[in-house]
Amino acid sequence: MQQQAVVAQQFGNTASAYLTSTVHAQGADLAQLREIAAGLGQHPVVLDLGCGAGHASFAVAPVAESMTAFDLSAEMLTVVRNAAHERGHHNIGTQQGNVASLPFIDASFCMVMTRFSAHHWLDVPAALREVRRVLKPNGVLVIIDITAPEHPLHDTTLQAVELLRDGSHVRDYRPSEWQRMLGDAGFNAKKIDSWKLDMQFNDWTARMRTPPARVTAIRSLFSTAPDETRAYFSVQPDDSFTIDSTMFLAHNA
Repeated sequence: MQQQAVVAQQFGNTASAYLTSTVHAQGADLAQLREIAAGLGQHPVVLDLGCGAGHASFAVAPVAESMTAFDLSAEMLTVVRNAAHERGHHNIGTQQGNVASLPFIDASFCMVMTRFSAHHWLDVPAALREVRRVLKPNGVLVIIDITAPEHPLHDTTLQAVELLRDGSHVRDYRPSEWQRMLGDAGFNAKKIDSWKLDMQFNDWTARMRTPPARVTAIRSLFSTAPDETRAYFSVQPDDSFTIDSTMFLAHNA
């Protein structure tokens, strides 16, 4: 099966779970997104890439002229439309598609954002080039995602755990990799925040409907990981752990 089809199937099957997921529905980063959008001036036109269940879109919609929630999964977009209607966000529209080939004209948006999605993208450099194309001059891009440790040992463990849990996973990039990719795409970018997310193991695997054999494999990987790796991820007796999140702000140079 093609990678895009794997992503669409995985998240189509779990769309409703992401609407109620505490990890996705809460966080100070949502308020930061709204503040960045509000600081751009009067009611910016905003694009939310890989919108998932729409939490970033819902956070920014009150200060936006219009909000386009963009995702590969039609089921996710149905969740967004229904939730937006229930919450009174009438300026949110949805669009299905691939981030590496955006169906928008040049210089369409004041702000593009993506939250906890880019680690599923097959070609991040192509997506960043597309983002730069559809941004207005002096537009901003905000990226929020799980990021890998710079230490290779911890990085390898994280990628293995992520792939076992979710077959649509591509890569959690290191902050240094994000800085390089953003620079190569022509952005002036900086890291503006980082924090740890607490991942409750049973909720984390249930949300993605991870098969029991893979759940067992993840537990085995954690139990046999080097002490320094277990310490880095703060692995608990029930295999709950912490994971790094990073926010980048990039300007369209």
